Amino acid sequence: MADTDTHPLAGTFASPHHRLRVNLLYTATWLQDRIRAFLEPHDLTQPQFNILRILRGQHRTGAGTLSTSCLRKRMIDRASDTSRLVDRLVARGLVSKQPCTEDRRRVDVRITEAGLALLDEIDAGLAGLDAVTGALSDADAERLNALLDRLHGFVPETA
Repeated sequence: MADTDTHPLAGTFASPHHRLRVNLLYTATWLQDRIRAFLEPHDLTQPQFNILRILRGQHRTGAGTLSTSCLRKRMIDRASDTSRLVDRLVARGLVSKQPCTEDRRRVDVRITEAGLALLDEIDAGLAGLDAVTGALSDADAERLNALLDRLHGFVPETA
């Protein structure tokens, strides 16, 4: 049980919406801390992991490469310095980059076999990371996802 004297959500809020705003910020930081700890043994940051996952998805479609500007648009944290993150991943051999043949200002990025292997290794432990939301049932998680999607205006495709 949370210590109500020190819990950041203890106390009085101007409205339920005010408490929700603070709760979302608190929860985001709480979750980022757990993701950081999960990725630390792999020497990856969350934005680097996000790039690798995006590029793996691109690899699986057969398209292979994405420009750094397309990567930035698909990232969770669009304020990240995508070029610098990609350079760090290149230095580790996890991705490769090459100038685009149609537009020399553009750089195309592709995941390498080493990047795919690292993601396979990380995937083996993802159940442990998913356990951080284990206090919620599947139905709770689906409901919360639907509420959060509605909050930021995302309308998922229906099957």
